[in-house]
Amino acid sequence: MSKIEVDTIEPQSGTTVTLGASGDTVALASGTTLNVSSATLSGITQGITEAQQWRLTTDFTGDAIPIASNWEIVDTNGQGYLGTGMTQSSGVFTFPSTGLWFVQFTVSYNQSGGTDTLLESNISVTTNNSSFTDQCRCFTELGASGENQSVDTSTIIDVTDTSNVKVRFNVSSNASSNTVRGGSGNNQTFVTFIRLGDT
Repeated sequence: MSKIEVDTIEPQSGTTVTLGASGDTVALASGTTLNVSSATLSGITQGITEAQQWRLTTDFTGDAIPIASNWEIVDTNGQGYLGTGMTQSSGVFTFPSTGLWFVQFTVSYNQSGGTDTLLESNISVTTNNSSFTDQCRCFTELGASGENQSVDTSTIIDVTDTSNVKVRFNVSSNASSNTVRGGSGNNQTFVTFIRLGDT
């Protein structure tokens, strides 16, 4: 095996340097640092490129399948997002790009009545832009009037087609007295979207 020691490799002509040929493996030794902080990458997944949260802006009482209104992108107290971001219509969220997406649904409940209440929150997904299936379900119980509780559930969605794979968020209970908390100044009931990588 030969060894070449140089400080800089530049193309003989043009602007492209090719390492290896088709089918070859170019290996970096253990402990090597690849510094690409000022480079433009192509053909390489550059880590997380999408991250965003949406929140419910007002309280409501009773069931909602789905929560169809009063959603906003978080926008206060230094909050922001990465990438293109989600879009939403009547509570149905559309992904900006294909890939494997982490989705989390956090709900803040208040028991405004006086009876035991079993509460359910779920993330519902369609793969044909029509029929929705609960991909995960979370249950909690409030036993006393005025009691508050926050719960969350999460899943990873394989978004193979942004026109057909969409998500919505539902809440229901065995009584009509539960209140789902919302607010425009902070996250109370909210959803988190993070693109993890390619599908």
